[in-house]
Amino acid sequence: MTTPQEFARHSRFTDPGEYAPLLEALPTDVRQLVGVTGGLVVHYRGARIPFTGDRLAEIDSRWAERLLATDQSRFPVPLTEPRPLEERVVGCCRDVTLLTVAALRQHGIPARSRVGFAAYFHEGFHADHVVVEHWDGQRWVLADAQLDQADWPFDTCDVPCGATSAPFATAAQVWTAHRRGEVDVDRYGVGPDHPMRGGWFVANCVLRELAHRRRDELLLWDFWGALVTTDDAVDVELVDEVAALLLAADEGDEAAERELAHRYATDPRLPPGARVRCSSPSGVDTLVDLT
Repeated sequence: MTTPQEFARHSRFTDPGEYAPLLEALPTDVRQLVGVTGGLVVHYRGARIPFTGDRLAEIDSRWAERLLATDQSRFPVPLTEPRPLEERVVGCCRDVTLLTVAALRQHGIPARSRVGFAAYFHEGFHADHVVVEHWDGQRWVLADAQLDQADWPFDTCDVPCGATSAPFATAAQVWTAHRRGEVDVDRYGVGPDHPMRGGWFVANCVLRELAHRRRDELLLWDFWGALVTTDDAVDVELVDEVAALLLAADEGDEAAERELAHRYATDPRLPPGARVRCSSPSGVDTLVDLT
């Protein structure tokens, strides 16, 4: 059975390797912690800084150990020391979240990343997004490590979650609402001026949400198994089943949690296996060996 304590252990992606002491020195209070981890990464698009070449390639770092190695190559000081925006590790929401989850797990605090959509970056559009979820002893709590509380009207360390009116919705919530005809799925994607959006995109996010829940915290542009690039290629039945199990598990259904673990372990369409195809915004399109 999957229990909160399972998420207190590192995955192969959150394992900091030789940089563990850096994480051990960080605060365990989530509000203090995100003030640190949010200052380690600069968003490759959101910061509006034209990163190119080796700097842009940092968005494919994938492993926490590699992210920390890049940071320390520039700033061989504690993570709590400020970094100039343009010199931080180039990444995205997934990387800020990964480092936050890694820090919490390093302290034995159950934490995981959740894949979904944020309604707060663009008026009338829901951008794909990855946030932190940690166990506070009684419930799972969402926190957006990218946000400065002073800039937002909701609690950024206890983000309300739901498909139709909350600031954040999980991919499973959005897919289910889409299948019920409750949301316009074309308003969900990378951005309002970006072609990557719609049903196939949300379906992929459901499968990514499952992978992250099973502690395979892959990049948002990694492809494997049942992930597709067109609506007609979506295995609707599979995505319906996974989304329903994710929603049930979020409600505390232990049988659904066990079924998710079983399906992920036995259905070759769901886990990444030894390799994924990285179709990166950096221009890289190649197979990556995860071993």
